[in-house]
Parts: sequence; C-alpha cells; structure tokens
Amino acid sequence: MSRPSHMDRRALFASGAAAALLAATGLSAQTAPKSGGRLRMALSGALRSDGFDARAHQGLFMQVAMVGGVFETLTEVASDGTLRGELATSWQGSADARNWLIDLRKDVRFHDGSTFSARDVAASFELHKELTLADIERLETIGDHQIRIVLSHPDADFPYRLSSPELVIYPSGNLVGAMQAGIGTGLYKVHKFLPGRQFIGFRVAEHYKNGHAGWFDSVELVSLPADSIRAEALRDHYVDAVDLTHTADLDDLSEMTLLPEEHFMTAAVRDCLALPGQIGSRWPMDDFRAAQRWWMA
Repeated sequence: MSRPSHMDRRALFASGAAAALLAATGLSAQTAPKSGGRLRMALSGALRSDGFDARAHQGLFMQVAMVGGVFETLTEVASDGTLRGELATSWQGSADARNWLIDLRKDVRFHDGSTFSARDVAASFELHKELTLADIERLETIGDHQIRIVLSHPDADFPYRLSSPELVIYPSGNLVGAMQAGIGTGLYKVHKFLPGRQFIGFRVAEHYKNGHAGWFDSVELVSLPADSIRAEALRDHYVDAVDLTHTADLDDLSEMTLLPEEHFMTAAVRDCLALPGQIGSRWPMDDFRAAQRWWMA
C-alpha cells in the first residue's frame, strides 16, 4: 500500500483531522481499484443533534457522511489537487472575475428519483447564501442546465469555493425532506441513520461516476468519541479506518498506515484498504471523500 509522500500542511490544519483521513488523492500506479466490500469507519465529532442540514455546524462524522457520500457539490478537487466538475461540467468567468457562467450535468438524478437541474442549484444556493455565499449579487437560471452568477466583488477562486462541503445541492422540490432524510445525488443512498451514532449508506446502482469512483458496496460510519476506543476498534478489526492523532493505543503498527505520517498523524487505516498515492497541494483540499476514493485491497 503506497503512502502519501507530501501533504499541504496549511490544508491539513484548515480542515482538522479529516484532511489526512479523507484527502482527495490520486490512484496508485501499483494497485487498480476494484468494486465490492464495505468501508467501516469509526469517527469523532458526532452529535445527537446531527442531521443533513448543511447550514448547521457539522463535525467530522457528518462531513464524511454528507460530502462525497450522500451529497455532491458543483465542483471537487481532483486527485492531483486541481479542480474538476462534479455537478458542474464547465465554467467560465468574466475578465473581472465577477460574472460566472456554469454548465451543469444532464445525466443526474436525486435519490428520490427527481431530475437534477439549474433550479436545484438556485434553491440550494438560496439556503447557503446567508452563511457562505453572501457575495452572490444575482443568480439566474438559463434553461435547465446552466446558471449565471454575478458576484458583488471579483473572486478568481470562486470555482474552488463551489467545492466547499457546505455547498451541497438539494432537490428544489423537496428541500425540507432532503435535509431531514438525506436525499442527494451522491454515490451512496441513506440506508440507516441514527443521529450521533451510526450512518449506513448503500451504493447507488446507476450513477454518472460508475467506473471512476465509489468502489465500496456500502459505507458504515460509527461514532466513537474516545481516542482509545477508536484505536481499540481498529486494532481488533472492528473497523477499517479511524481518525486519530497518536499511536499509543495501537500497539502493533505492522498492518496499518498512518496518515499523513507517523509523527504528524491524524488518522490510521488498516492495510485491507488500498489508499491512493498522491495528494494535491492546492488549498482548499477535498477532504471528505474516502468512500469515493478508497477501495478494498
């Protein structure tokens, strides 16, 4: 299993323990992804008040469940650290970086069967506007699969901002239901959710990322607040990955990978997981997509 050779530490500190555990990475040349199996993770940061409302404060547990699992954003940080489209296919900014024309995917459905369109982006961004998109001066839908956004001031990094975990897209016709039940366009559909305790997602059969991401059949997250208990669960093979900042409770490290490195770790994973080998260096990194990027060794 290859280990990351470089980590942008500014990105790591900016996003806490999740940056190492769930960094967007490239594929190892030695190992090809294969489908199947279940990813089991023990994480901190869960609360009994947790839900799928991105406007609320989200700990690590819910960030992992939401971003790259149940929901998607318009853009994402690719394996080499560059930006690529997720629900957007392309974007073009004006010379002053205030006007942005964004093309959207036409082959996407929400988990409730509704078709993704520009109306969903407009409705979702209206929810997000107060907290994270206050500089949007105007948003226009142009047909079903194109939007124009006018900013109050220039921002050449605006397409990078659209990959933020807070900017997930909900179905416009079912905003309340989507935030209550977890209805997105992501690779994993909610099968079971116990706030503050457990999340189980099953892989969506037909998805535009088939063959490129989402190699697990299912993903299970469990909340274990104590470092020592998460380490014990990993050590005793109950889970495959945990967020952790020290090795004191792990004992034998021969079957584990410490990320990003032993003396600066924020996570530990068992070698039953194949880890991509390249980590991008541009901030902000795409931190929460383990379910998409990892696979069973």
